[in-house]
Amino acid sequence: MTEEADRARSTPAVHIGSVEGSAFAIGDGNHVSYGRGGTAAADEAQAALLAAVAALRADLARFTETPHTVALDAELAAVESEITEGGAASGGRLARLREAVDVAGPLVAALASGTAVLQSLAPLLGA
Repeated sequence: MTEEADRARSTPAVHIGSVEGSAFAIGDGNHVSYGRGGTAAADEAQAALLAAVAALRADLARFTETPHTVALDAELAAVESEITEGGAASGGRLARLREAVDVAGPLVAALASGTAVLQSLAPLLGA
């Protein structure tokens, strides 16, 4: 719609061409969503792992940090980055994530998101 057409309307209109790295909301009763851009996951297994990684990172943020959870979050962030930037996480990165999950121990095992990460890693690691 052109600016002239907007001026002719009785209701104002807002046009946003592109926004990157930001989230915002306008008006009453709105809902804010934040989606990271990047490359789409290479396949369904990588997409499932990406969703599980995001959920586990959100869950870990609710707990007191320990050296093990900090290391795990770093591995989760690296996997997330590889998938969003390149479409897939490398085998070495997946193995390091599996090890970090194991080291973080019972806390991760007790979380549904931790179980989801382990289940998503299994087919990618050939387990």
